[in-house]
Amino acid sequence: MASGAEITSQEYIKHHLQNLTVGEGFWALHIDTLGWSIFLGLVFILSFRAVAKKATTGVPGKWQCAVEMIVEFVDDSVKSTFHGKNPVIAPLALTIFVWVLLMNAMDWVPVDLIPRIFELFGVHYMKAVPTTDPNMTFALALGVFVLIIYYSIKVKGVGGFIKELTTQPFGHWSLYPVNFILEMVTLLARPLSLALRLFGNLYAGELIFLLIATIGLFQLPVHFLWAAFHLLVIPLQAFIFMMLTILYLSLAHEDH
Repeated sequence: MASGAEITSQEYIKHHLQNLTVGEGFWALHIDTLGWSIFLGLVFILSFRAVAKKATTGVPGKWQCAVEMIVEFVDDSVKSTFHGKNPVIAPLALTIFVWVLLMNAMDWVPVDLIPRIFELFGVHYMKAVPTTDPNMTFALALGVFVLIIYYSIKVKGVGGFIKELTTQPFGHWSLYPVNFILEMVTLLARPLSLALRLFGNLYAGELIFLLIATIGLFQLPVHFLWAAFHLLVIPLQAFIFMMLTILYLSLAHEDH
């Protein structure tokens, strides 16, 4: 590829990876990330609510059947992984799985389609996959982290939680500071791994779609092959995020 063509490709990729932003620095808001995540959250809530209102004990429709399969799948996952008693965990797991799945699924939309539509209305930057934005994945992980701390203190008490952080893995009192450092690293690594795993996989996938788009006329076969591979990646990342959330909250409910 000629130098000019390379610059064009670089500009194309850079443009598509740019968020629609309001403000600067720490207070900058990614309007596209917020907009699409809220929109997809409403799609989840309203569609599942519609099924719940029209649910029948007779032969279910296709959409009701699909929703029931998702609910049963999540419920089985919670029962097999979560060992405490908390009615919040199953609805939380369902919300995380479906919401993250919908946000990931925006990766299947052709990379030029949504940005071109918004360009017609004078909007020059539009990233339609919220989970390719680390601000979104870290926000999700931070929410899970807050729940981990909340239930750890609620179940074990402040003293029990501090004891858990200081008395493991070494039992001698002189090693309590070492235990605290090790346990804090483990605790903080949980939300960090949740956020970076989801972001890394989706960002890399989106970047490859953009690279494929720069090929030109021969992009379609490669595009469909990569999209077919994403049939596994997109739901798998939503499943992993959900399962790790359930596991971490299960550990938070264990009172030794």
